[in-house]
Amino acid sequence: MSHPQPDLNSPPRHTTLGEFIRVLPQLPRALALVWRTVPDLCAWLAVLTVLCGVIPAAIAWVGKGLVDSVVSAAAGGDRHAPWHWVGYEAALAIALLSAQRLQSTVQSLMRARLGHAVNVLILRKSAEMSLPQFEDAATYDALTRARREASIRPLSLIQRLFSIAQNFLQLCSFAVILIGFSPWSVVLLLCAGLPAFVAEMRFSGAAFRLFRWRSPETRQQAYLETLLAREDSIKEVATLGLGPLLLDRYQRIFAKVYAEDRALTLHRNLWGLLLGLLAALALYAAFAWTVREASLGSLSLGTMTLYLLLFKQGQGSVTATLLAVGGLYEDNLYLSTLFELLDLPTPPPIGQAVTGPNPSDGLRFEHVSFTYPDAQTPALQDIDLHVRPGETLALVGSNGSGKTTLIKLLTRLYVPTQGRVLLDGLDLQSWQIGTLRERIAVIFQDFVRYQLLAGENIGAGDVAHFADATRWQAAARKGLADELLTALPLGYQTQLGKWFQGGRELSGGQWQRVALSRALMRPQASILVLDEPTSAMDASAEAEIFDRLQSEAQGRMCILISHRFSTVRRADRIVVLDQGRVQESGTHAELLQSGRQYAHLFELQAKGYR
Repeated sequence: MSHPQPDLNSPPRHTTLGEFIRVLPQLPRALALVWRTVPDLCAWLAVLTVLCGVIPAAIAWVGKGLVDSVVSAAAGGDRHAPWHWVGYEAALAIALLSAQRLQSTVQSLMRARLGHAVNVLILRKSAEMSLPQFEDAATYDALTRARREASIRPLSLIQRLFSIAQNFLQLCSFAVILIGFSPWSVVLLLCAGLPAFVAEMRFSGAAFRLFRWRSPETRQQAYLETLLAREDSIKEVATLGLGPLLLDRYQRIFAKVYAEDRALTLHRNLWGLLLGLLAALALYAAFAWTVREASLGSLSLGTMTLYLLLFKQGQGSVTATLLAVGGLYEDNLYLSTLFELLDLPTPPPIGQAVTGPNPSDGLRFEHVSFTYPDAQTPALQDIDLHVRPGETLALVGSNGSGKTTLIKLLTRLYVPTQGRVLLDGLDLQSWQIGTLRERIAVIFQDFVRYQLLAGENIGAGDVAHFADATRWQAAARKGLADELLTALPLGYQTQLGKWFQGGRELSGGQWQRVALSRALMRPQASILVLDEPTSAMDASAEAEIFDRLQSEAQGRMCILISHRFSTVRRADRIVVLDQGRVQESGTHAELLQSGRQYAHLFELQAKGYR
């Protein structure tokens, strides 16, 4: 019979035993992850854990012999015996210290390798996720939670497991000795550690729920930090005087988060204090029992010392073991955020075709409609378009008319809600995704300004030739960026952006030239998509760019999005979009003659130049 899963998205509350039991099945998966990543270090840690578990009992036993030998020597016995016991204890102490130091070294190495391995898993998963998943707030929260905690939790989990094993070995060795005193002493020892376990378990689940419940607030804080501390936003924030307002909002979020943390911390520590007092009472009851037996002559001084030491160390081992068990629960909760992310369904690879049946047909949109997830209004409605090889199509329309959405469908970042898009007579969904995207060279309006070398900013356009300096320069000449980049202090080896030492910042128009050159890194691309490629350039630079692009577009299908009619008038065909529908289609002359929306917009823009 299946058990209902705990509601981890609910507000913080105390952990129940049922939830503790239900979350532990995650443990084997976490262990498998750790073993796959660091099997050699796990083996070393196991050996060192055994040594650290049994040596303390041996030291305590040798301590008993030392005390008794000293008492005997003082009474006229063998005066050399105590020195033998000192040597034994020194050897054991050195062995324990060495094992503990090696254990710490192994854990440090595990921390680095495990953290890296988990981060790679998260980044690999994010690379597999679709654009709609990134635009979904719940999915983004899951990614944020995993990146914040999951990379450190596997090490914590394995440390707790080995801590349980080590303390269990210590307890077994202590129990073997204490049972000679009284079986009830072993029971008392175990019961003395329960209060701390109860306190930890009571609040570990609540702490995790608090962490999970406020993921949106955490992301808001991170976003506000970005606005207040990054060069690409600070100039506008400073100019508009937004700094105090955003900082105040940041502080108000912190105040809310801190109030929740404070309440949890105070309750957690108050309960810990009260239950810890019960544990201390149990410990000193055991001390009193032992001292009483020694005062009655039932125990030697060395034996009494041994039992007192075992009671004290034993309670610490019991408490550490039970706290580690509670910690396992907490680690599994946090690791559930990692597994939640890794288990998110990602679009399966579809389509294996690398060629289409009719290359001369070019690109077609057939009755294409599309609605964004959770949106009420379609972004595109019943779109029919045809772009033949060698033809340039310009898309014109107001912001939000659906121009960029068409490009997202073409690059298969989204799938049409209705209709289909065909390339060379074959539905895009049937194409192998890598082959399809190699056929498309695109510059988005919000292109990325990579904080990389100047040449690598261009090489990013074709990962197969990412480091090919010859291809960088050829693409830069086509995109009219060669002269700009050659003039930089280290040429194509110059760091761009201000994030790293020695970086050089470019103007908006210069960045557009770099981005355009990036799109031209793919000479094999049969579709060239330019989304506002010259919006930050002056008129003369724009004219020069499009003269060059016309020669580069020979034999290719070119899709141009622009608000500048001096640019779009050169296209073979112009399509006017409005509210996701095709309103007009034709050449520049035909659309002017029709006297409709395009002619009106052209006239408005032309007045600005008169």
